[in-house]
Amino acid sequence: MLGSSPLRRRHGEQALAASGAVTTEHLIDAGDGVRLHGLHSARPGVAPRGLVLLLHGWEGSADSSYMRLTAVQLLARGFEVFRLNFRDHGDTHHLNEELFHSNRIDEVVRAAGEVARRFNCRPMSVAGYSLGGNFALRLALRAPAAGLAIAHAAAVCPVLDPARTMDAMEAGWPVYERYFQRKWRASLLRKRALFPSRFEVDDHTLGLPLRALTRWLVERHTEFGTLERYFDGYSIGGARLAGLRVPVSIMTSADDPVIPVADFAALQLPDTATLEIARWGGHCGFLENLRLHGFAERWVAARLVAAAGR
Repeated sequence: MLGSSPLRRRHGEQALAASGAVTTEHLIDAGDGVRLHGLHSARPGVAPRGLVLLLHGWEGSADSSYMRLTAVQLLARGFEVFRLNFRDHGDTHHLNEELFHSNRIDEVVRAAGEVARRFNCRPMSVAGYSLGGNFALRLALRAPAAGLAIAHAAAVCPVLDPARTMDAMEAGWPVYERYFQRKWRASLLRKRALFPSRFEVDDHTLGLPLRALTRWLVERHTEFGTLERYFDGYSIGGARLAGLRVPVSIMTSADDPVIPVADFAALQLPDTATLEIARWGGHCGFLENLRLHGFAERWVAARLVAAAGR
């Protein structure tokens, strides 16, 4: 909760402004008419050691505090950074008519390829938090077949088994489920206002609990048909990462309230993957002191520096 507090958001904004980096906005062609928005940051006069694509969590954005603070750490170590907004995140609801859902990996793979071509800064790495960590690992899985050269992928508290995550939120402290429900409802209201003929969703539906609202999304706006098939579509648990050819680093915490730590023990990973489980950290928190400095952003930067030095 402190990790997403206004104080930490302000800290991220100030730290990025003080980094000396120049940040520019970009619209990325993600294929099939899909447009995604992102922010590229680089320090003038610094020869880049590589480019890092950063992916935020569900209902976060390119301007979330952890995204800005991770960018600061990477910029200080000589990387260029591209912070990508998923569809319908940040101020991007108007760019695409169809709704975001967590199985839209194809457009993220295509967007990554476009970012790599546009900035041509080798090597390219990817890092993500929570759902963004899930996308980062799926991107690493698909990269070789897509002709995308990724040097390393780092994931912080990635969603492994979405069905288990939903169970954990429903069984845990209600503040987490209510947080995501409130943010998603606001996003859907905005989408309805922009495309009223496309989204005839009433206020009763928007007030449903998170599981029921997700089922509405799946049945009305995806091809999966059932909630179970939808969750299975973006699960990366068990043996699903065993075929990774891109080296990856994964970090989670034993006290994460929404991603059960037991799921990480069941992961089957190749020798090129590393898994670290911290005793404390919550869900993407990892705060170190009362000034709300975070360990996760330094961890991401250290892992990608080590990978770039190989």
